[in-house]
Amino acid sequence: MKPETRYAKSDGVHIGYQVLGDGPADIVYVPGWVSNVEYAWEEQSLEHFLRRLASFSRLVMFDKRGTGTSDKVNELPTLEQRMDDVRAVMDTVGIQRATLLGVSEGGPMCALFAATHPSRTTSLILYGSYAKRLKSSDYPWAPSLEERHRWFDLIEQGWGGTVDLGTLAPSVAGNKSFTDWWAAYLRMSASPRDALALAQMNTEIDIRNVLPSIHVPTLVLHRMGDRDIVVGNGKYLAEMIPNSKFVELPGEDHLPWVGNADILLDEIEEFVTGVRPTATKERVLATVLFTDIVDSTARAVELGDAKWKELLGRHNSLVRKELSRFRGREIKSTGDGFLATFDGPARAIGCALAVRDGVKSIGLEIRTGLHTGECELVGEDIAGVAVHIASRIMAVAQAGDVLVSSTVKDLVAGSGYRFVDWGTHRLKGVQGDWELFSVGLH
Repeated sequence: MKPETRYAKSDGVHIGYQVLGDGPADIVYVPGWVSNVEYAWEEQSLEHFLRRLASFSRLVMFDKRGTGTSDKVNELPTLEQRMDDVRAVMDTVGIQRATLLGVSEGGPMCALFAATHPSRTTSLILYGSYAKRLKSSDYPWAPSLEERHRWFDLIEQGWGGTVDLGTLAPSVAGNKSFTDWWAAYLRMSASPRDALALAQMNTEIDIRNVLPSIHVPTLVLHRMGDRDIVVGNGKYLAEMIPNSKFVELPGEDHLPWVGNADILLDEIEEFVTGVRPTATKERVLATVLFTDIVDSTARAVELGDAKWKELLGRHNSLVRKELSRFRGREIKSTGDGFLATFDGPARAIGCALAVRDGVKSIGLEIRTGLHTGECELVGEDIAGVAVHIASRIMAVAQAGDVLVSSTVKDLVAGSGYRFVDWGTHRLKGVQGDWELFSVGLH
Protein backbone atom coordinates (compact mmCIF):
# COMPACT_ATOMS: atom_id res chain seq x y z
CA MET A 1 0.00 0.00 0.00
CA LYS A 2 1.36 3.42 -0.98
CA PRO A 3 1.79 6.04 1.75
CA GLU A 4 -0.50 9.06 1.74
CA THR A 5 0.86 12.41 0.55
CA ARG A 6 0.47 15.16 3.14
CA TYR A 7 1.67 18.76 3.30
CA ALA A 8 3.87 20.79 5.61
CA LYS A 9 3.92 24.58 5.39
CA SER A 10 7.27 26.35 5.16
CA ASP A 11 7.18 30.15 4.97
CA GLY A 12 3.90 30.03 3.06
CA VAL A 13 4.99 27.24 0.70
CA HIS A 14 3.33 23.81 0.84
CA ILE A 15 5.83 20.94 0.85
CA GLY A 16 4.45 17.55 -0.20
CA TYR A 17 5.76 14.66 1.90
CA GLN A 18 5.10 11.01 2.74
CA VAL A 19 5.93 8.83 5.76
CA LEU A 20 6.54 5.09 5.59
CA GLY A 21 7.60 2.56 8.24
CA ASP A 22 7.70 2.57 12.02
CA GLY A 23 11.32 1.65 12.80
CA PRO A 24 13.19 3.17 15.74
CA ALA A 25 15.36 5.43 13.57
CA ASP A 26 14.06 8.46 11.66
CA ILE A 27 15.47 8.97 8.14
CA VAL A 28 14.72 12.02 6.01
CA TYR A 29 15.37 11.14 2.37
CA VAL A 30 16.43 14.17 0.31
CA PRO A 31 16.31 13.36 -3.43
CA GLY A 32 18.56 14.72 -6.12
CA TRP A 33 17.50 17.42 -8.56
CA VAL A 34 13.76 16.74 -9.11
CA SER A 35 11.27 14.22 -7.73
CA ASN A 36 7.62 13.26 -7.38
CA VAL A 37 6.76 11.27 -4.26
CA GLU A 38 3.51 9.97 -5.77
CA TYR A 39 4.78 8.75 -9.15
CA ALA A 40 7.90 7.26 -7.57
CA TRP A 41 5.83 4.23 -6.56
CA GLU A 42 5.12 3.32 -10.19
CA GLU A 43 8.67 1.96 -10.63
CA GLN A 44 9.36 -1.37 -8.96
CA SER A 45 13.07 -0.77 -8.33
CA LEU A 46 12.43 2.59 -6.62
CA GLU A 47 9.59 1.09 -4.57
CA HIS A 48 11.93 -1.69 -3.42
CA PHE A 49 14.58 0.90 -2.48
CA LEU A 50 12.14 2.98 -0.41
CA ARG A 51 10.47 0.02 1.29
CA ARG A 52 13.85 -1.43 2.21
CA LEU A 53 14.82 1.88 3.85
CA ALA A 54 11.50 1.89 5.69
CA SER A 55 12.04 -1.68 6.90
CA PHE A 56 14.46 -0.40 9.56
CA SER A 57 13.30 3.19 10.01
CA ARG A 58 10.50 5.69 9.90
CA LEU A 59 11.21 7.07 6.43
CA VAL A 60 10.20 10.59 5.46
CA MET A 61 10.25 11.52 1.75
CA PHE A 62 9.42 14.92 0.32
CA ASP A 63 9.49 16.97 -2.87
CA LYS A 64 11.61 20.09 -2.68
CA ARG A 65 9.77 23.35 -3.23
CA GLY A 66 9.20 23.94 -6.93
CA THR A 67 9.16 20.22 -7.75
CA GLY A 68 6.70 17.33 -7.75
CA THR A 69 3.77 17.65 -5.35
CA SER A 70 5.14 20.77 -3.63
CA ASP A 71 4.13 24.31 -4.52
CA LYS A 72 5.66 25.87 -7.59
CA VAL A 73 7.66 28.99 -6.78
CA ASN A 74 8.50 32.17 -8.68
CA GLU A 75 12.10 32.31 -7.49
CA LEU A 76 14.52 29.44 -7.11
CA PRO A 77 15.00 28.35 -3.50
CA THR A 78 18.31 28.90 -1.77
CA LEU A 79 19.97 26.15 0.25
CA GLU A 80 18.83 28.04 3.36
CA GLN A 81 15.20 27.90 2.24
CA ARG A 82 15.54 24.20 1.47
CA MET A 83 16.86 23.64 4.99
CA ASP A 84 13.79 25.47 6.31
CA ASP A 85 11.62 23.09 4.28
CA VAL A 86 13.30 20.07 5.88
CA ARG A 87 12.76 21.49 9.35
CA ALA A 88 9.12 22.24 8.52
CA VAL A 89 8.54 18.64 7.41
CA MET A 90 10.32 17.28 10.50
CA ASP A 91 8.26 19.54 12.78
CA THR A 92 5.00 18.53 11.10
CA VAL A 93 5.80 14.82 11.41
CA GLY A 94 7.02 15.29 14.98
CA ILE A 95 10.67 14.45 14.51
CA GLN A 96 13.24 16.15 16.72
CA ARG A 97 16.37 14.49 15.28
CA ALA A 98 16.86 12.44 12.12
CA THR A 99 19.44 10.85 9.89
CA LEU A 100 19.63 12.88 6.69
CA LEU A 101 20.11 10.83 3.52
CA GLY A 102 21.15 13.16 0.70
CA VAL A 103 21.31 11.79 -2.82
CA SER A 104 23.29 13.62 -5.51
CA GLU A 105 22.22 17.28 -5.49
CA GLY A 106 20.40 16.64 -2.21
CA GLY A 107 23.78 16.02 -0.57
CA PRO A 108 25.09 19.60 -0.29
CA MET A 109 21.89 20.78 1.42
CA CYS A 110 22.02 17.85 3.86
CA ALA A 111 25.68 18.61 4.61
CA LEU A 112 24.86 22.26 5.27
CA PHE A 113 21.92 21.24 7.49
CA ALA A 114 24.11 18.86 9.52
CA ALA A 115 26.70 21.57 10.08
CA THR A 116 24.11 24.25 10.93
CA HIS A 117 21.65 22.15 12.96
CA PRO A 118 23.62 19.35 14.65
CA SER A 119 21.03 19.19 17.44
CA ARG A 120 18.49 18.04 14.86
CA THR A 121 20.81 15.69 12.96
CA THR A 122 21.43 12.19 14.28
CA SER A 123 23.78 11.36 11.42
CA LEU A 124 24.48 12.19 7.78
CA ILE A 125 24.56 9.90 4.74
CA LEU A 126 25.72 11.21 1.37
CA TYR A 127 25.34 9.11 -1.78
CA GLY A 128 26.71 10.01 -5.23
CA SER A 129 27.17 13.58 -4.11
CA TYR A 130 29.67 16.41 -4.38
CA ALA A 131 30.98 19.57 -2.75
CA LYS A 132 31.26 21.65 -5.90
CA ARG A 133 29.59 21.36 -9.32
CA LEU A 134 32.17 23.18 -11.48
CA LYS A 135 35.74 22.12 -12.14
CA SER A 136 38.60 24.22 -10.81
CA SER A 137 42.32 23.71 -10.36
CA ASP A 138 41.79 22.53 -6.77
CA TYR A 139 38.65 20.51 -7.56
CA PRO A 140 39.27 18.55 -10.78
CA TRP A 141 36.44 15.99 -10.42
CA ALA A 142 33.58 18.30 -11.41
CA PRO A 143 32.53 18.99 -15.02
CA SER A 144 33.73 22.08 -16.83
CA LEU A 145 31.43 25.00 -17.58
CA GLU A 146 31.28 23.87 -21.20
CA GLU A 147 30.17 20.38 -20.12
CA ARG A 148 27.49 21.87 -17.90
CA HIS A 149 26.21 23.98 -20.80
CA ARG A 150 25.93 20.83 -22.90
CA TRP A 151 23.89 19.34 -20.06
CA PHE A 152 21.62 22.41 -20.07
CA ASP A 153 21.10 21.93 -23.81
CA LEU A 154 20.11 18.30 -23.23
CA ILE A 155 17.49 19.41 -20.72
CA GLU A 156 16.11 22.18 -22.87
CA GLN A 157 15.96 20.11 -26.04
CA GLY A 158 15.08 16.73 -24.58
CA TRP A 159 12.71 17.36 -21.68
CA GLY A 160 9.79 15.04 -22.00
CA GLY A 161 12.14 12.19 -22.92
CA THR A 162 14.74 10.26 -20.94
CA VAL A 163 17.31 13.11 -20.78
CA ASP A 164 20.68 11.32 -20.79
CA LEU A 165 19.55 8.21 -18.91
CA GLY A 166 22.55 6.41 -20.42
CA THR A 167 24.73 8.48 -18.10
CA LEU A 168 22.47 8.44 -15.06
CA ALA A 169 21.54 4.74 -15.14
CA PRO A 170 23.29 2.79 -17.91
CA SER A 171 22.18 -0.58 -16.54
CA VAL A 172 18.53 0.19 -17.35
CA ALA A 173 18.92 2.62 -20.26
CA GLY A 174 17.79 -0.12 -22.65
CA ASN A 175 14.81 -1.18 -20.55
CA LYS A 176 11.70 0.25 -22.24
CA SER A 177 9.52 -0.10 -19.16
CA PHE A 178 12.03 1.88 -17.09
CA THR A 179 12.67 4.53 -19.76
CA ASP A 180 8.94 5.14 -20.19
CA TRP A 181 8.54 5.56 -16.44
CA TRP A 182 11.62 7.78 -16.15
CA ALA A 183 10.46 10.16 -18.87
CA ALA A 184 7.04 10.47 -17.23
CA TYR A 185 8.64 10.84 -13.77
CA LEU A 186 10.71 13.79 -14.98
CA ARG A 187 7.68 15.44 -16.58
CA MET A 188 5.70 15.04 -13.35
CA SER A 189 8.61 16.32 -11.26
CA ALA A 190 9.23 19.65 -12.97
CA SER A 191 8.41 21.74 -16.02
CA PRO A 192 11.15 22.19 -18.65
CA ARG A 193 11.80 25.74 -17.46
CA ASP A 194 12.01 24.78 -13.79
CA ALA A 195 14.20 21.74 -14.49
CA LEU A 196 16.66 23.89 -16.44
CA ALA A 197 16.65 26.63 -13.80
CA LEU A 198 17.34 24.11 -11.03
CA ALA A 199 20.21 22.59 -13.00
CA GLN A 200 21.69 26.04 -13.56
CA MET A 201 21.37 26.90 -9.88
CA ASN A 202 23.03 23.64 -8.84
CA THR A 203 26.01 24.58 -10.97
CA GLU A 204 26.77 27.39 -8.52
CA ILE A 205 26.88 25.14 -5.43
CA ASP A 206 30.16 25.09 -3.50
CA ILE A 207 30.09 23.88 0.11
CA ARG A 208 33.79 23.05 0.50
CA ASN A 209 34.26 25.50 3.38
CA VAL A 210 31.32 23.94 5.24
CA LEU A 211 32.60 20.36 5.31
CA PRO A 212 35.12 20.68 8.20
CA SER A 213 32.27 22.03 10.36
CA ILE A 214 30.26 18.81 10.17
CA HIS A 215 30.59 16.93 13.46
CA VAL A 216 27.83 14.32 13.28
CA PRO A 217 28.53 10.69 12.29
CA THR A 218 28.81 10.66 8.50
CA LEU A 219 28.76 7.92 5.86
CA VAL A 220 29.79 8.73 2.29
CA LEU A 221 28.79 6.23 -0.40
CA HIS A 222 29.82 6.34 -4.05
CA ARG A 223 29.81 3.89 -6.94
CA MET A 224 33.25 3.55 -8.47
CA GLY A 225 32.05 3.87 -12.07
CA ASP A 226 29.43 6.62 -11.58
CA ARG A 227 29.26 8.34 -14.96
CA ASP A 228 27.43 11.45 -13.80
CA ILE A 229 29.31 12.36 -10.61
CA VAL A 230 32.70 10.67 -10.62
CA VAL A 231 33.98 8.92 -7.53
CA GLY A 232 36.59 11.59 -6.78
CA ASN A 233 33.75 13.80 -5.54
CA GLY A 234 32.81 11.27 -2.88
CA LYS A 235 36.40 10.74 -1.80
CA TYR A 236 36.83 14.50 -1.38
CA LEU A 237 33.70 14.72 0.81
CA ALA A 238 34.98 11.94 3.06
CA GLU A 239 38.44 13.49 3.33
CA MET A 240 37.07 16.88 4.34
CA ILE A 241 34.33 15.78 6.77
CA PRO A 242 35.96 14.91 10.11
CA ASN A 243 35.82 11.23 11.14
CA SER A 244 33.55 10.27 8.24
CA LYS A 245 33.43 6.79 6.71
CA PHE A 246 33.84 6.31 2.95
CA VAL A 247 32.55 3.21 1.14
CA GLU A 248 33.28 2.77 -2.56
CA LEU A 249 30.72 0.48 -4.19
CA PRO A 250 30.84 -1.44 -7.48
CA GLY A 251 28.72 -0.20 -10.37
CA GLU A 252 28.32 2.78 -12.66
CA ASP A 253 24.69 3.81 -12.11
CA HIS A 254 24.14 7.19 -10.53
CA LEU A 255 20.51 6.59 -9.55
CA PRO A 256 20.75 4.73 -6.22
CA TRP A 257 17.76 2.46 -6.68
CA VAL A 258 19.00 0.72 -9.86
CA GLY A 259 21.92 -1.66 -10.29
CA ASN A 260 23.27 -3.22 -7.10
CA ALA A 261 20.94 -1.23 -4.85
CA ASP A 262 20.84 -3.82 -2.06
CA ILE A 263 24.60 -3.58 -1.52
CA LEU A 264 24.18 0.17 -1.01
CA LEU A 265 21.18 -0.41 1.27
CA ASP A 266 23.19 -2.90 3.35
CA GLU A 267 25.73 -0.17 4.10
CA ILE A 268 22.98 2.29 5.03
CA GLU A 269 21.21 -0.20 7.29
CA GLU A 270 24.41 -1.12 9.12
CA PHE A 271 25.32 2.55 9.59
CA VAL A 272 21.86 3.48 10.92
CA THR A 273 21.14 0.41 13.07
CA GLY A 274 24.64 -0.86 13.89
CA VAL A 275 23.72 -4.30 12.52
CA ARG A 276 24.53 -5.57 9.04
CA PRO A 277 21.53 -7.44 7.57
CA THR A 278 22.17 -11.14 7.00
CA ALA A 279 19.00 -13.03 7.80
CA THR A 280 17.36 -12.70 4.39
CA LYS A 281 20.49 -13.35 2.35
CA GLU A 282 22.26 -16.42 1.10
CA ARG A 283 25.48 -16.43 -0.87
CA VAL A 284 25.82 -18.98 -3.65
CA LEU A 285 28.08 -19.65 -6.60
CA ALA A 286 26.05 -19.18 -9.79
CA THR A 287 26.47 -18.49 -13.48
CA VAL A 288 24.76 -15.21 -14.30
CA LEU A 289 23.26 -14.68 -17.75
CA PHE A 290 22.20 -11.36 -19.25
CA THR A 291 20.50 -11.04 -22.64
CA ASP A 292 19.54 -7.97 -24.61
CA ILE A 293 17.66 -7.52 -27.90
CA VAL A 294 19.87 -5.69 -30.40
CA ASP A 295 18.41 -2.43 -31.81
CA SER A 296 15.15 -2.95 -29.94
CA THR A 297 14.18 0.72 -30.01
CA ALA A 298 14.60 0.94 -33.78
CA ARG A 299 12.58 -2.24 -34.27
CA ALA A 300 9.82 -0.96 -32.00
CA VAL A 301 9.58 2.26 -34.03
CA GLU A 302 9.64 0.30 -37.28
CA LEU A 303 6.89 -2.14 -36.26
CA GLY A 304 4.68 0.09 -34.15
CA ASP A 305 3.51 -0.57 -30.60
CA ALA A 306 1.05 -3.39 -31.29
CA LYS A 307 3.29 -5.49 -33.54
CA TRP A 308 6.33 -4.88 -31.34
CA LYS A 309 4.41 -5.97 -28.25
CA GLU A 310 3.39 -9.18 -30.04
CA LEU A 311 6.97 -9.87 -31.18
CA LEU A 312 8.35 -9.15 -27.70
CA GLY A 313 5.84 -11.59 -26.24
CA ARG A 314 7.05 -14.33 -28.61
CA HIS A 315 10.64 -13.52 -27.63
CA ASN A 316 9.81 -13.77 -23.93
CA SER A 317 8.01 -17.09 -24.35
CA LEU A 318 10.94 -18.52 -26.27
CA VAL A 319 13.46 -17.42 -23.63
CA ARG A 320 11.38 -18.84 -20.79
CA LYS A 321 11.00 -22.16 -22.62
CA GLU A 322 14.77 -22.50 -22.94
CA LEU A 323 15.36 -21.41 -19.34
CA SER A 324 13.07 -24.21 -18.23
CA ARG A 325 14.80 -26.74 -20.48
CA PHE A 326 18.28 -25.85 -19.19
CA ARG A 327 17.24 -25.48 -15.52
CA GLY A 328 17.80 -21.76 -15.44
CA ARG A 329 16.15 -19.49 -12.90
CA GLU A 330 14.58 -16.31 -14.27
CA ILE A 331 15.40 -13.41 -11.98
CA LYS A 332 13.72 -10.66 -13.94
CA SER A 333 12.82 -9.43 -17.40
CA THR A 334 14.64 -6.19 -18.16
CA GLY A 335 12.16 -5.09 -20.82
CA ASP A 336 14.32 -6.00 -23.81
CA GLY A 337 16.17 -8.91 -22.24
CA PHE A 338 16.49 -11.24 -19.28
CA LEU A 339 18.57 -11.77 -16.17
CA ALA A 340 18.82 -15.43 -15.13
CA THR A 341 21.07 -17.72 -13.10
CA PHE A 342 22.20 -21.32 -13.51
CA ASP A 343 23.77 -23.85 -11.17
CA GLY A 344 26.23 -24.85 -13.88
CA PRO A 345 28.05 -22.80 -16.58
CA ALA A 346 27.65 -25.47 -19.30
CA ARG A 347 23.86 -25.33 -18.99
CA ALA A 348 24.03 -21.54 -19.08
CA ILE A 349 25.99 -21.62 -22.34
CA GLY A 350 23.63 -24.19 -23.81
CA CYS A 351 20.65 -22.03 -22.94
CA ALA A 352 22.29 -18.90 -24.35
CA LEU A 353 23.03 -20.60 -27.67
CA ALA A 354 19.51 -22.03 -27.89
CA VAL A 355 17.94 -18.64 -27.20
CA ARG A 356 20.22 -16.92 -29.69
CA ASP A 357 19.33 -19.39 -32.46
CA GLY A 358 15.65 -19.41 -31.49
CA VAL A 359 15.10 -15.67 -31.68
CA LYS A 360 16.68 -15.57 -35.13
CA SER A 361 13.67 -17.56 -36.36
CA ILE A 362 11.37 -14.68 -35.36
CA GLY A 363 13.59 -11.98 -36.85
CA LEU A 364 15.43 -10.81 -33.74
CA GLU A 365 19.07 -10.77 -32.69
CA ILE A 366 20.34 -10.75 -29.15
CA ARG A 367 23.66 -10.33 -27.38
CA THR A 368 24.49 -12.31 -24.27
CA GLY A 369 26.95 -12.02 -21.38
CA LEU A 370 27.88 -14.79 -18.92
CA HIS A 371 29.99 -14.82 -15.77
CA THR A 372 30.31 -17.26 -12.88
CA GLY A 373 30.82 -15.88 -9.38
CA GLU A 374 29.42 -15.56 -5.90
CA CYS A 375 25.97 -13.94 -5.74
CA GLU A 376 23.77 -12.76 -2.90
CA LEU A 377 20.20 -14.06 -2.94
CA VAL A 378 17.96 -11.26 -1.68
CA GLY A 379 14.41 -12.58 -1.67
CA GLU A 380 13.61 -13.28 -5.33
CA ASP A 381 16.42 -10.99 -6.55
CA ILE A 382 20.20 -11.36 -6.73
CA ALA A 383 23.02 -8.94 -6.04
CA GLY A 384 26.77 -8.85 -5.99
CA VAL A 385 29.74 -7.99 -8.17
CA ALA A 386 29.23 -11.12 -10.30
CA VAL A 387 25.90 -9.74 -11.49
CA HIS A 388 27.48 -6.44 -12.47
CA ILE A 389 30.32 -8.20 -14.31
CA ALA A 390 27.90 -10.31 -16.38
CA SER A 391 25.96 -7.17 -17.27
CA ARG A 392 29.10 -5.36 -18.42
CA ILE A 393 30.23 -8.39 -20.47
CA MET A 394 26.86 -8.36 -22.23
CA ALA A 395 27.22 -4.63 -22.88
CA VAL A 396 30.42 -5.11 -24.93
CA ALA A 397 29.07 -8.08 -26.90
CA GLN A 398 27.94 -7.69 -30.49
CA ALA A 399 24.79 -8.96 -32.21
CA GLY A 400 24.66 -12.75 -32.03
CA ASP A 401 27.54 -13.08 -29.58
CA VAL A 402 27.48 -15.29 -26.51
CA LEU A 403 30.33 -13.64 -24.64
CA VAL A 404 31.78 -15.21 -21.49
CA SER A 405 34.44 -14.48 -18.91
CA SER A 406 37.55 -16.63 -18.60
CA THR A 407 36.03 -18.06 -15.42
CA VAL A 408 33.16 -19.56 -17.41
CA LYS A 409 35.50 -20.86 -20.11
CA ASP A 410 37.76 -22.57 -17.58
CA LEU A 411 34.86 -24.21 -15.76
CA VAL A 412 33.48 -25.91 -18.89
CA ALA A 413 36.77 -27.47 -20.01
CA GLY A 414 36.01 -30.76 -21.73
CA SER A 415 32.44 -29.82 -22.56
CA GLY A 416 33.10 -29.60 -26.28
CA TYR A 417 32.32 -25.91 -26.59
CA ARG A 418 34.68 -23.89 -28.78
CA PHE A 419 35.82 -20.42 -27.72
CA VAL A 420 37.14 -17.51 -29.72
CA ASP A 421 39.52 -15.23 -27.82
CA TRP A 422 38.11 -11.70 -27.59
CA GLY A 423 41.20 -10.32 -25.89
CA THR A 424 41.51 -8.36 -22.67
CA HIS A 425 38.92 -5.71 -21.85
CA ARG A 426 38.29 -3.05 -19.24
CA LEU A 427 34.72 -3.38 -18.00
CA LYS A 428 33.09 -0.14 -16.91
CA GLY A 429 32.64 0.06 -13.18
CA VAL A 430 34.71 -3.10 -12.60
CA GLN A 431 38.34 -3.08 -11.49
CA GLY A 432 41.06 -4.90 -13.40
CA ASP A 433 41.43 -6.34 -16.89
CA TRP A 434 39.12 -9.13 -18.03
CA GLU A 435 39.77 -11.85 -20.59
CA LEU A 436 36.64 -12.45 -22.66
CA PHE A 437 35.72 -15.24 -25.06
CA SER A 438 32.96 -15.71 -27.61
CA VAL A 439 31.34 -19.16 -27.75
CA GLY A 440 31.67 -20.72 -31.20
CA LEU A 441 32.08 -19.02 -34.55
CA HIS A 442 29.42 -16.86 -36.19
